[in-house]
Amino acid sequence: MNKACVIGNPEKDLDCDGLAIDPWRLCTVKQVEELKSLIKVLPICSTGIMIAVTLNQHAFPVLQATTMDRHFIGNQKLPAGSYGVFTILALTIWVAVYDRLLVPLLAKFTNRPQGLSNKQRMGIGIVISCIATATAGAVENKRRATALRQGLADHPRDVVDMSANWLIPQYCLVGLGEAFSAVGQIDFFYSQFPKTMTSIAVALFSLGMAVGNLVASLIIGIVDDVTRRGGKVSWVSDNLNKGHYDYYYWLLSLLSLVNFFYYLLCSWAFGSEDREEYDDGEAMEEVEMHPSVGSPIRHVGV
Repeated sequence: MNKACVIGNPEKDLDCDGLAIDPWRLCTVKQVEELKSLIKVLPICSTGIMIAVTLNQHAFPVLQATTMDRHFIGNQKLPAGSYGVFTILALTIWVAVYDRLLVPLLAKFTNRPQGLSNKQRMGIGIVISCIATATAGAVENKRRATALRQGLADHPRDVVDMSANWLIPQYCLVGLGEAFSAVGQIDFFYSQFPKTMTSIAVALFSLGMAVGNLVASLIIGIVDDVTRRGGKVSWVSDNLNKGHYDYYYWLLSLLSLVNFFYYLLCSWAFGSEDREEYDDGEAMEEVEMHPSVGSPIRHVGV
């Protein structure tokens, strides 16, 4: 890529003002370095797709909650769709506790002002997301067994004798995983890009979440198609009591585990996240051409 900013023939490459005649063939150092920064983080960015898949399992827990006893405190009954608030609470509380209490303590051991490194936080987030889906599978396995024991196999809308509060741990784990992973990803992208690319840092995280939604739909479609073959009941059947949403959750947990090892590989290949700037971080290369043959186009801010 460095060859893209090297002047081979000044007469053919530059105009009378010293600017590139064809910007697609001759680039500035700034453009090349920005592209290299973007390509370098793409593998680690791809590891966030599976986390987005686990974070976007909103509909299934709501279906579970509708078939469970939703009394929370006394006679207060929570709506099935309101249990997602525990994800937001866990995320908010953890971010505050981590920033105000844990960072000063961890900084003494890690010699990092932010406590854990961004890559460590992303790795922890992947592990927690794996635990969250495994927990969700265990809860659904218990709920389904209770429903079948009560003879509700053909009555998916009837309430089973099991508290919906059992869903709270998986919601909290999802929020905790998001707190580690999402914040770690955004901080990581910011740390690896020059200041002119901060908008791309946020866009990369949003892109990972969007792709995660598409992958989640793809996984559901594949699971439904494969598990219904031979006249069997699909794992993701409309009838929760006949389906096997517990198997589906455990499949997601297995995929998250594979994603964790993939993340370790990408993290190892990336190397240190302490980026050495090719400029001072503020003085970005601007628009000045070097006149000599074989020299790169450099734009040095003053």
